[in-house]
Amino acid sequence: MTDRTGIFAGDDPFVIARRWLAEAETAEPNDPNAIALSTVDGDGLPNARMVLLKDIEDAAFVFYTNYDSAKGQELAATGKAAFVMHWKSLRRQIRVRGTVNREEGPQADAYYKSRSLKSRLGAWASQQSRPLTSRTALVAEVAKVTVAHGPNPARPPFWGGFRIVPTEVEFWADGPFRLHDRFRWSRIGQVDPWEITRLSP
Repeated sequence: MTDRTGIFAGDDPFVIARRWLAEAETAEPNDPNAIALSTVDGDGLPNARMVLLKDIEDAAFVFYTNYDSAKGQELAATGKAAFVMHWKSLRRQIRVRGTVNREEGPQADAYYKSRSLKSRLGAWASQQSRPLTSRTALVAEVAKVTVAHGPNPARPPFWGGFRIVPTEVEFWADGPFRLHDRFRWSRIGQVDPWEITRLSP
């Protein structure tokens, strides 16, 4: 495709995504790796929330959370997710849709250990998405798990990663007079070749 040059150059969407994220890390003031993650519940009602993308692998996007949270349960039930990553400073965004599987092995253990101690203890203490009587109760639970798990807590069995393997990745960049540039990488299966299409703005 002759007009796919500059920031859109390349055939591998993961390489382009890593390049855009690296640029955003120098331009975006807060959380350049933030994504708006979308799931659906058992009634088909959508849910969206911000989470932090922690890795762009050669074939997937990875983030971490509590498996018992609303998003964790919805991801487990459907096996599908979508997200959008938007950088106002660069006037660009990436949209992704695909299937989901868990990352709960050595990679999840390593990431958990890389977090601050308070964050690791917080993962044990928080029953994410469930009703909470007060902040005081949460702080008390943190104190309790601190005593129980000590200064080097293991990763909780209910906490780990999700890997989104896309069947669709769209790159969008702002254009003059709202004539934006959009290119979509799409494929039917995870091992199928990508089809690249320019989309109307």
